[in-house]
Amino acid sequence: MKRVSLWTIGIGLFITVGLITVKQGYSAGHKKNTHEQEEHATTCTLETLEGVYGFTATGYNIVESVPQPKAIVESIDFDGDGTLTSLATVSVNGVLLGASFHSGSGNYTVNENCTGTITFADGPRFDILIAPNGKQLYLIQTNPNTVLAGTARRVSHHDADHDHE
Repeated sequence: MKRVSLWTIGIGLFITVGLITVKQGYSAGHKKNTHEQEEHATTCTLETLEGVYGFTATGYNIVESVPQPKAIVESIDFDGDGTLTSLATVSVNGVLLGASFHSGSGNYTVNENCTGTITFADGPRFDILIAPNGKQLYLIQTNPNTVLAGTARRVSHHDADHDHE
């Protein structure tokens, strides 16, 4: 009877230690694949922003101390090298600016801590905060007399290996 009880306790301890080990970490043979490493990246580079992003933002332009509502729906194509192109519809105070979709271009910077800037050739400037995996970024316009903030999400990737996003 005592021999069976000790054996049962031993098996119970073996199973418990095994479960705790598996729960707290990965098995010795577990290796992260490249996609998992990208998902958990902790630093950013110009290449972090690569692909086409859908951007939406709302806010105000301040004209003679009067706020005028502003809304943007835009497609921004980041080339992964610090340059970008875009197609946007912008409404200010209920009036569409330019054609329904107007194109633009610009440059962007990315710091290792996943902050950066976007400067469009026609004037708007933004400070940005990028998710380390590059799938999403948050933007706030930094031009005087503007209050505009929005979010951009990657909708397609230039690299065919990442098209499943």
